[in-house]
Amino acid sequence: MAFTLSALVLLALACSFPFMEFKAKGLESLMTLPQTAMELWRNGMPDLAFLVACFIILIPAAVLVLILILVGALMMEQRAGLPALGRLIFTLQNWSMVEVFFIGVLVSLVKIAKMATIVLGISFWAYAAFSILFTLALSNLDRFQCWRRIESLSRS
Repeated sequence: MAFTLSALVLLALACSFPFMEFKAKGLESLMTLPQTAMELWRNGMPDLAFLVACFIILIPAAVLVLILILVGALMMEQRAGLPALGRLIFTLQNWSMVEVFFIGVLVSLVKIAKMATIVLGISFWAYAAFSILFTLALSNLDRFQCWRRIESLSRS
């Protein structure tokens, strides 16, 4: 639960501040994380914009909120809807591309660093920490233990 709450806070920070700034030949460009999808939309790629927003922001946020609900319900020994909630979490986590996006950003930074001056914003570091905490939250959610607990609650 601690990893999940911390990851949600960091995701909110990552979406609120500048992600990075490029400076090259007198031109400057500043972008936030949500603007990545909006710029794709403005440039005539709405399908890609939707996928980017889903894979790097919306699905990870939904997974984290669902984990909070599941863990909270298990702690309070509530039974209603837990099997469906568990299946949804374990299905959605496969569609989250947090690590893939961040690795892609790092590879791009290495290539772009020779052509422009790059200033990494608060959002970049918040998303880096978010990706670590998101991975920890998912890896510490033991699938077997969750299902065993859900089954024991549904039997009682």
